[in-house]
Amino acid sequence: MSATSPPEVTELLAAWSDGDHSALNKLLPLVEDELHRLAHRYMSQEREGHTLQTTALVNEAYLKLIDQRVAWQNRAHFFGIAAQIMRRILIDHARKHLGPRHGGGKTISLDEVAIVSDERASELVALDDALTTLAQVDERKGRVVELRYFGGLSVEETAAVLSVSEDTITRDWRTAKAFLRRELSRH
Repeated sequence: MSATSPPEVTELLAAWSDGDHSALNKLLPLVEDELHRLAHRYMSQEREGHTLQTTALVNEAYLKLIDQRVAWQNRAHFFGIAAQIMRRILIDHARKHLGPRHGGGKTISLDEVAIVSDERASELVALDDALTTLAQVDERKGRVVELRYFGGLSVEETAAVLSVSEDTITRDWRTAKAFLRRELSRH
């Protein structure tokens, strides 16, 4: 995560939660670089030549973030929600791409720049299905995967967001990865 002072970000998040819209204007420049890094992390998992730009993903996530009615706990909580939103955006577009015919080379647009291959769309949907199954079996482990893998949060930050020990996060992370590998091997 960025070197931005967590207390400053946390204070602005709390003010924004309390309805101070000027806090949002002060917050965005502090978190913008980290949102771009998060989006870049997602996009680095995409196939080579993918034309979806990180800025388009950040912009769509930003629009969804500002509509959130959340009592923000801290910056890790904020970035965890941002990661979840970015994941949903990519999964939703992958599902649209597969469509009822499950293929056909149809192109989807996210700010007119996204091209999703059938293979990658299927992988994203399979991962989302496996993660949904995991969350049904153990919701916390599902959140650990979202925060660690998709959000790029450290063990310490994930523990803070979920209010559990770092050892618990380490165990949950290990168990969740094994569960997801097993689920994905079925596809």
